[in-house]
Amino acid sequence: MSQLQAPGAVVMIRPHHFCSNPETRDDNAFQTLARETADVTSAQALAEFDAAVAALRGAGVSVHVFDDTSTETPDSVFPNNWFSTHAGGHVAVYPMYAANRRKERRWDVIELLKRDYRVQDVIDYSGLEQDGLALEGTGAMVLDHIGRIAYTVKSNRADPVLLERFCTHFNFEPMVFEARDAQGRDVYHTNVLMGIGTDYALICLDMITDPTRRAEVAARLEETGRRVIDLTPEQIAGFAGNALELTGHSRLLALSSRAAEVLRPDQIAIIERSATLLPLSIPTIETAGGSVRCMLAGIHLSPRERTQS
Repeated sequence: MSQLQAPGAVVMIRPHHFCSNPETRDDNAFQTLARETADVTSAQALAEFDAAVAALRGAGVSVHVFDDTSTETPDSVFPNNWFSTHAGGHVAVYPMYAANRRKERRWDVIELLKRDYRVQDVIDYSGLEQDGLALEGTGAMVLDHIGRIAYTVKSNRADPVLLERFCTHFNFEPMVFEARDAQGRDVYHTNVLMGIGTDYALICLDMITDPTRRAEVAARLEETGRRVIDLTPEQIAGFAGNALELTGHSRLLALSSRAAEVLRPDQIAIIERSATLLPLSIPTIETAGGSVRCMLAGIHLSPRERTQS
């Protein structure tokens, strides 16, 4: 169970034409416009990405890198939205809300998973985009792989019917709630609001609008043995909730340098009882409205044994 919540391998997509996606700006309050020219911004994002990969590998995480050379996929650096993997050999492929994000799906990633890991089935929901449905993977859902709960903020990126279908197929219980920021704007993805580790959970409870539901979410996290680290809206704005626990040489919490800087010492102390912080500097990539967790598609699959030639 040690790696059930904290995978030891990830897929990352190396962006060669990064920019803040104009098609998602209307409902992603975390997006900002880069100050530099397009070429400079793209080069900075590429450098940040490569440094993050080096840091993860140096910490013992297995990183599968795919290059994206398309100019039509500005959010390709965030692959966790279009596929997810699950213990027992299961893979899900998701429908995306923004039209240009649908172009991020690439079957060479799925083929690598089949080659290097034990994949039993691939359930592809992406055809439901034609019906106007979206469920943006582990952005829309924050999955408790141990307690089998899919925490999901209501949004246009998390269709309730499709969420129920996913939970039936993958054996999760949906736990849906509304969440808004201090300005009253809907939270677009659950994974900017919360992140679940093996022994703790990062979440801003104040942003859950219904007090009864807020208490229920906190209670469920505690029932599954997590220590709840209640973040402030200001910490969420600094991407403190957008973190992913991984297993490398030891258990790690990958998060951005900005996120690490806004955590309080007492919050860090709780995390460090079971995981070492691994801050990654990605200020340019964060202008696109996502942070470290969005960049990491965790691999919850069993690796194939390598045959000797």
